[in-house]
Amino acid sequence: MDKTQYWVISPYDSTKTEAFERAWEYDLENGTIAVGWMELGDISQIGSLPELVEKYEAANPMKTRSIRTKDCNNIWAFYHEISENDMIIARRGTKRIIGIGRVNQKAFHNKKKGIERVGGLDDRFYPNFIGVEWEQKDILFKNIVFQPYTMWKIDEERYANILKREVTVTEDTTEALLESILGDFIVTSLDSLLEGQYELYDDPRGYPSREYPLRTEDGAVIGRIDILAKETDTNSLVVIELKRGRESDTVVGQVLRYMGWVRDNLCEEGQDIKGLIICKEMDQRLDHALRMVEKKIKVKLYRFNFSLENPPPSR
Repeated sequence: MDKTQYWVISPYDSTKTEAFERAWEYDLENGTIAVGWMELGDISQIGSLPELVEKYEAANPMKTRSIRTKDCNNIWAFYHEISENDMIIARRGTKRIIGIGRVNQKAFHNKKKGIERVGGLDDRFYPNFIGVEWEQKDILFKNIVFQPYTMWKIDEERYANILKREVTVTEDTTEALLESILGDFIVTSLDSLLEGQYELYDDPRGYPSREYPLRTEDGAVIGRIDILAKETDTNSLVVIELKRGRESDTVVGQVLRYMGWVRDNLCEEGQDIKGLIICKEMDQRLDHALRMVEKKIKVKLYRFNFSLENPPPSR
């Protein structure tokens, strides 16, 4: 049996109260949960991620690259990575759990059910479903626990901590959200931030350089590189990882694993592979780990500089 995976999904846009409540009531009664992207039609008929990206870009030409990447990865994961017996947390907003369930039917497209689900309370409907055996819960946290994305995957430890209400402020709160935004910002500003040293990797199969998927021979996703780039002066491929709350030596090990996969699957003959860790601060464990691979993995520190100020007095 495949290992259980853990996902967080929002049943609907929580700012649309009536439509959200109607959709969630439908999910409880029918054993489902759904996601949107109605403009893409029957996603189940799309055979590859590059084909999905092409269709998404045609339907959403004004969306930024980072949004396109995140959406396409989520759509693809919904259809090809969520499996039967996986666990789903249904969230409402960023501080509340409304249900926990086990997947009992893989993803399918049904426009009619999507329209029924929202009951005419909104002009948008979510036509992409999975089957879920729900246990209704209502758990409200004092702090932000969930990111404001349609869906994403969490690890088993975080899932257990959420259910035990042992989520700390630093686990998945404002700092984590800012770091996710940081990743998108780096992608769109790579040239200026790193002074032209790197450019985004242009994958011949069309996979996005942000959250680049590492796949086995049978197509299973075994990891995602935060950003895959190329060093402009050496042509070396560069695995860029943001350190988000992980142990320092753990992130070094992860970068090395990803570098190994890139070497085996993407590097051309004679092409080198390097790593870059972007983190908020250095610590002793990270410093010790990097000493053994200092010629292969570099570090950059990021700083958030955001404030609100009163405007100058009007004349």
